Amino acid sequence: MRSLLFVPADSERKLEKALHAGADALILDLEDSVASSRKAEARKIAADFLATRAGPALLYIRVNALGTGLTDEDLAAVMPARPDGIMLPKAEGGKDATVLSAKLRVHEAENGLEDGATRILPIITETAGAVFLAGTFAGATERLSGLTWGAEDLSADIGARATRDEAGRYTGAFSLARSITLLAAGAADVPAIDTVFPAFRDMEGFCRDCAEAERDGFTAKMAIHPAQVPIINAAFTPSEEAIDHARRVVAAFGETGGSGVASVDGEMVDRPHLVRAERILARARLAGLA
Repeated sequence: MRSLLFVPADSERKLEKALHAGADALILDLEDSVASSRKAEARKIAADFLATRAGPALLYIRVNALGTGLTDEDLAAVMPARPDGIMLPKAEGGKDATVLSAKLRVHEAENGLEDGATRILPIITETAGAVFLAGTFAGATERLSGLTWGAEDLSADIGARATRDEAGRYTGAFSLARSITLLAAGAADVPAIDTVFPAFRDMEGFCRDCAEAERDGFTAKMAIHPAQVPIINAAFTPSEEAIDHARRVVAAFGETGGSGVASVDGEMVDRPHLVRAERILARARLAGLA
């Protein structure tokens, strides 16, 4: 996955429009974008949309957080329609992923789904306490499809008036949460997925945000508007030059007979370069380029 587009699950019109946005995954939202009075209707619309799915996009459901008491109702409504994954907001460490995994196992058994078929994508920084538990996702469940983070709920939790400074850069606490997400994803050996960019009309800032995220190690980004999807896909698809270089790095190591170093374009490369090259090629294959 490169692009994950949020869509309010109570809007049939927006769901239909999202199908044509080109996102690798749609996140049908039952949480923040749906009013309390609309939760039941949103569950029904989401289940119907899942049951009549069209197109190649993966379909994830963002359920309400475990602490709300609404998660079980969300799962009961959508699991018969076989979502590809569940996004878990306000995840408080690996224990929450483990709890959700156990719930999914029951629903899979009840609905004739293969055990483990439903993936989990937690949002791991939406409370101050959750940030300190980010490292506990490693080994928590084999269902993890990645780790992602959020700034807006964290700002409310810590009382910050803004998440970015006047130059558009994350302030200290949010930069730390972003970095911790990268490290936690690396420790869990799953993709790191960058958070949304709320100022969807600021395309220049959004392009810069995507480029910096890809540079730092994120392999995907979430979107709140269909217009953001093409930019995300372009930013997180390896370039032809990067793919060619990665192929040559892999080939060079294949010719070394097991040596820990190789030569590419007159420069010495070692095992970290090989790992990086293999990851680029894996991303290229997912994008149909290698």
